[in-house]
Amino acid sequence: MSLTLGEKLRQAREERGISIMEVSEQTRISPLYLEAIENDNYAPLPGGIFNKGFVKTFAKYVGIDENEALQDYTRLVTQQTGSEENTEPQTYRPEVLTDDRASSSNILTIIFAIVILGLMTWGILALVSYIQNQQTAPVANTNTANSNANSNSAANTNSANANAAQPIPATNEIKLEFKPSSETVSLEATVDGKKSSLNVTPDAPQTFTGQASVKLRYYRGFADKVGLTLNGKQITPPPAPAKGNGVEFEINKDNIVQILQSGQIVPATPAANANTNPATAR
Repeated sequence: MSLTLGEKLRQAREERGISIMEVSEQTRISPLYLEAIENDNYAPLPGGIFNKGFVKTFAKYVGIDENEALQDYTRLVTQQTGSEENTEPQTYRPEVLTDDRASSSNILTIIFAIVILGLMTWGILALVSYIQNQQTAPVANTNTANSNANSNSAANTNSANANAAQPIPATNEIKLEFKPSSETVSLEATVDGKKSSLNVTPDAPQTFTGQASVKLRYYRGFADKVGLTLNGKQITPPPAPAKGNGVEFEINKDNIVQILQSGQIVPATPAANANTNPATAR
């Protein structure tokens, strides 16, 4: 039995020892789209010429003839839908209005213009009234304002000191919960040196528990679509890197206290890497 297009692509990728994440980083195609193509499921893809572009790029990267891959794709879509996929852009045909509809449209335009003019007039009158009231208002007591400002400043300082004095969770182990906010995320996790790959959905978050370190890596397009909880405390994930397609960071015994105190994972600078080895984001 001959292989389908998805099976051919998966076989070629595995023979070369290439992961889905590597193909995604080099082709700039979402890992979810790549997995859907390997499963011959094109429903999640945008459709049309985009699907053909993804198939062609995927095939080229794993060493399969591009034209043959496109022929397999066309044949598969034809079998699934019963007709060849339409890739031509839809044209817009303007509707010709009759005299009656044009007259109705003109009336609506006039009414809309009157409403806008009325709102502008009301806004101008309100602004003039506000300026007059400001000019006639009594001068505020400066001492009272300064006193209130000092009180607010003292309250803010006390609140900040109270937050800083709050104890951080226990750090005898690293317990990191990873939860997507809107869609499935393909994830590579390394816990105490043991590496695994998995897909995490919003309704089934994953918790990684390690004694020495927990390292995660995922596509940069999900940088603002994930939530992290470290030892029971919610922390801010690292932003998407300036270069590269993967977000990668590591939490270990050297930086867990700093992360819990700051409440976020930030990209490391060269000086910080040399001294404290904080969590890094690439």
